[in-house]
Amino acid sequence: MDNSSSEQTVQDGKLYRNLNSLIVAHLRDNSLTQAASAVASATMTPLNVEAPPNRLLDLVAKGLAVEKGDITRGTGFTATLPLPHTTAIDFSSVPDVKGSSKSFPKHETRHLSEHKNIARCARFSADGRFVATGSADTSIKLFEVSKIKQMLLPEAKDGPVRPVIRTYYDHIQPINDLDFHPQGTILISGAKDQTIKFFDISKTNAKRAYRVIQDTHNVRSVSFHPSGDFLLAGTDHAIPHLYDINTFQCYLSANIPETSPSGAINQIRYSCTGSMYVTASKDGAIRLWDGITANCVRSITAAHGTAEATSAIFTKDQRFVLSCGKDSTLKLWEVGSGRLVKQYLGAIHTQLRCQAIFNETEEFILSIDELSNEIVIWDAMTTEKVAKWPSNHVGAPRWLEHSPIESAFISCGTDRSVRFWKETV
Repeated sequence: MDNSSSEQTVQDGKLYRNLNSLIVAHLRDNSLTQAASAVASATMTPLNVEAPPNRLLDLVAKGLAVEKGDITRGTGFTATLPLPHTTAIDFSSVPDVKGSSKSFPKHETRHLSEHKNIARCARFSADGRFVATGSADTSIKLFEVSKIKQMLLPEAKDGPVRPVIRTYYDHIQPINDLDFHPQGTILISGAKDQTIKFFDISKTNAKRAYRVIQDTHNVRSVSFHPSGDFLLAGTDHAIPHLYDINTFQCYLSANIPETSPSGAINQIRYSCTGSMYVTASKDGAIRLWDGITANCVRSITAAHGTAEATSAIFTKDQRFVLSCGKDSTLKLWEVGSGRLVKQYLGAIHTQLRCQAIFNETEEFILSIDELSNEIVIWDAMTTEKVAKWPSNHVGAPRWLEHSPIESAFISCGTDRSVRFWKETV
């Protein structure tokens, strides 16, 4: 055997060992212990082999993207997802003792704009450059974050800065949710008028949508697949609606879980790789769905007792889901087992479609106390409440949305106003 063949054999051996290790770690971390043990035994791989969380899924997603040409295709607007500021937090580890909680940094806040009716929802673009808000007045406002930051500075000689760069009027009933295409200039909105509308934010004079999906139900929540080729709609129907954005064909799960007549979906969100999605429903259930087969793979019924589950989002490593409910609790669930890992208590929310969100590092969780009209912050690991701030809204905010890249967030109020919060330097 010549040297080149020998070197190739060595390299192949290393590749197989790495692949086997990733497969075992993936199965083990997703609670498929029997399968993990079988593969470990057959390949002589240690069952406790170490691997970054979801490393196998990340590599497969990147490989498929390269194969499709998504990496190089481009759309003229790069919205590259920045790397997380910190490594993934293992929420299943033993929590730190009380008193070891981190301090949430002080923030300054500024009134940005007012809708003509309740400000109902908000969403940042993946690169943090833009944020959009939707209202009961049927309008959508698009803000440029760099201009918002200019507002926070002493007034410039050129006069006041106007952070609203577009306002869209194309729905005939209130806006429920928004999302940005992960790689392009597209903003979508879901509304009570049973439509999902597509807006091209690169066109400065456009006031109306250039594409429309007509659904059969009130569209309560929308979420783009990380590839941008598909989107999910959570509606008054208990089953998620999956759309191919190129053909507008709608797919429904063939594996329908048991749902109640009040199983309307309050929120639907993809995981960061698109391998799963999660729904929070009015019947109180949190449901996990396979991102490829669209089958429901786990139902956490009565996740918030008999109260509505109002929001649900994945952690960045996809191992946990954070949910919020009208029982005044926030809960962290382990995806692989459905086990309740942590609860965050001490804020009252029983009326509004309240959100629970992470900050950009996932070290803190933010939500709303309706009675005291405060924004409440918990240490995500210790579950200790570390801050309570007056919301500066007249009446409790309806929605909080955190920037994916920096210490900044948006609050939307029943008082019609939109406020920006940024860490004080």
